[in-house]
Amino acid sequence: MIDSKEEKLAKLNEKYESMGQDINAYLDGLLLSNYLTYWDYIHLDTLLTLQHPKTDYPDEQIFIMYHQITELYFKLSLHEFDQISKNGKVIGENGHDMGWNEKITGEFLTARLARINSYFEALTKSFEIMVNGMEKEQFLRFRMALLPASGFQSAQYRMVEIASTDMRFLVSKAERVDLNSEDTRTIEEKFACIYWKQGATEAETGKKTLTLKQFEQKYSDELLKMAREYESINVWQKFSSLTTTEKSSKDLIIEMRQLDVNVNINWPLMHYKSAVRYLASKDGDAPATGGTNWQKYLPPKLQLRIFFPNLWSKEEIDNWGKGWVEEVLSDRIKTKG
Repeated sequence: MIDSKEEKLAKLNEKYESMGQDINAYLDGLLLSNYLTYWDYIHLDTLLTLQHPKTDYPDEQIFIMYHQITELYFKLSLHEFDQISKNGKVIGENGHDMGWNEKITGEFLTARLARINSYFEALTKSFEIMVNGMEKEQFLRFRMALLPASGFQSAQYRMVEIASTDMRFLVSKAERVDLNSEDTRTIEEKFACIYWKQGATEAETGKKTLTLKQFEQKYSDELLKMAREYESINVWQKFSSLTTTEKSSKDLIIEMRQLDVNVNINWPLMHYKSAVRYLASKDGDAPATGGTNWQKYLPPKLQLRIFFPNLWSKEEIDNWGKGWVEEVLSDRIKTKG
């Protein structure tokens, strides 16, 4: 049943009285305020001025805008992760509790993971813009003006990883403890050997690249703080807290596994495919702008990073991303031929 105008005014009056406010002042403000426009609401004029190429190559605009789109999708994902970690609790600007579950439900977790998966699937499909949407000659020229910046420095992507699983599953492969063994290291110790640090070291010397040094200086404290916070509220911990019946939900397991595939196979391999397209040649591979060893860093089979290894069989883990890699490697051979 739709409330009458009188009922709505009564509820508004009750709302503002509870905050010690005079509803008449707010009604005066409503009468005086201008109508909202689409361009003001999304700050369109500002948004369209956030592209600042470093060169005159026209395809650099594509490169910038796609990476900005990527970061917005990451932000959408992190918004959903935040709801998962807080069991759906949202506090509005007026301090009102917009919803709360004392304990997360399987239904809520499934729905939010489905949203995150849809964001990553849109990203993966749209990455063809990067793979095929720029002239190789232009990219190889303007990329030199971007040194040492690199997509490796996306802090939001690292936040997605931290929000998804326990830190023990994010340490480098060589430092990983067996699934059936207890990992007694502190969060700080695990963070010190997190897998992605190996991806931004010089291949010959093992020294940190400037790309990694910049990234750590800006984000290490923030990411470590998040790692501590999410130790007990990441997706894996939320899943583990469900009842046995909820954990056996086919729909939930599908979304959990799909998140693993989207973030740890499809997304890095689209980057690998792009690197093959633009950096591989018969004369030798060009290094990434940040100096990352992309040939060893991007393929999932080599990193074997899995958020939820308990949801996969040994055979599936042994063949992690293998079909995808073989397809891309086939393209790589053609490129070098």
